[in-house]
Amino acid sequence: MTRPLRVLVAKPGLDRHDRGAKVIARALRDAGMEVIYTGLHQTPAEIVAAAVQEDVDLVGLSILSGAHMTLVPRVIQGLREAGAGDIPVVVGGIIPPEDAEELKKAGVLEVFGPGSSTEAIVDFVRREIGGRVNALG
Repeated sequence: MTRPLRVLVAKPGLDRHDRGAKVIARALRDAGMEVIYTGLHQTPAEIVAAAVQEDVDLVGLSILSGAHMTLVPRVIQGLREAGAGDIPVVVGGIIPPEDAEELKKAGVLEVFGPGSSTEAIVDFVRREIGGRVNALG
């Protein structure tokens, strides 16, 4: 029997625009996943602590502030330091293509830019994360 995927959706930094994060959280929830939404203004350390405490299968970061090249690597490093470096991280927001490639090199599984459909994101999470989780039992 498969269990629902557990996804943490977080808004790191001082970004005040959370509509996209809420839309994605709702789409994942409606697709049968357990979603933990941390709310606005989260520090990388708070995101890492929540991911570990909630034993999530995926961390999704929503960033529109332009601070993605600073905040995302801090979350990834924090997960590694907490012994949770196996938790994949995806990022959504206004991310220039060259930054998206750098983020992927730093350990981000996928970057979803403007216009990404909720269906495509749900399908990606099911395919990439669901397969990993259910293969582990």
